[in-house]
Amino acid sequence: MPKPISEYDLKNLIRLQPLVHAVKSFRYARIDRKFLSSRARSDNVEQIAGEIAGKNILLTVAFEDPAILEMHMTLCRKFVSFDKHIVADNSLSASTVERNRQIVEACGGLHIWLPENPWAKKRNASRSHGAALNWLWRNVLMPGEPRAFGFLDHDLFPTMPDDPFGLLADRDFFGDQRVANTRWFLWAGYCFFKFEAVKDKNLDFGLDWFAGLDTGGANWPVLYQHVDRHSLPQRPNVAFAAVEGGNTSKAYFEWRGSWIHEVGMATDPSFRDAKRAALVALLKPFLA
Repeated sequence: MPKPISEYDLKNLIRLQPLVHAVKSFRYARIDRKFLSSRARSDNVEQIAGEIAGKNILLTVAFEDPAILEMHMTLCRKFVSFDKHIVADNSLSASTVERNRQIVEACGGLHIWLPENPWAKKRNASRSHGAALNWLWRNVLMPGEPRAFGFLDHDLFPTMPDDPFGLLADRDFFGDQRVANTRWFLWAGYCFFKFEAVKDKNLDFGLDWFAGLDTGGANWPVLYQHVDRHSLPQRPNVAFAAVEGGNTSKAYFEWRGSWIHEVGMATDPSFRDAKRAALVALLKPFLA
């Protein structure tokens, strides 16, 4: 939904931005609705939904990177307390999907090949990711009724024992926060929810770009605006150069608490190979 008309300045009103944003939002929503009602390309969704009732569920969206997924799955299995780990595959290549499936199953996880995502083909990473999360909410989590669930980025790696679900004992949700002017939301790469507390809400894990909200931010009206963000636990988030002598504006990692985030989307292409090599070296002792 576009932001309230009161938040547009005179210049934007003259340019008819509220109308343009409303039309675009309607078109985006129509594309998303079609995707949400599409069947997965794997035939195991009902079976998986039947396995998660009353359990703590991790969910990761995979995209075109088996190497990163293998390190993510291995370290989550080693360090994180959970009952089931579902990987929803948003990859474009069937061969990549098959390799991802093998990795997930070898790590004891559950693999779903999502329907063809219209935003993945358009290379719109934020909308593609948000649509995948909404598909999981509608087609796996709502019918499956877990005790709690958490979304993780595939390039996020725990490095010591962690029980994020334990923090839901006295709250409905928590995660890494992002702020956009007067609004805030939980980053889609690390956010956890108590199912009973949110099951009857009209959740939307997509973005509301016109209000400055990235993936996960569309939940602002139904969840976050009613809660003081300072009442939730927050982890430190520290960026550091990924390549020796490098510049954090070109290639950086993040320490998010005791988790390392590759920040793959924020990398100068010329640094990509060196950054991945640095990540493998950084994670090697934790993978041992």
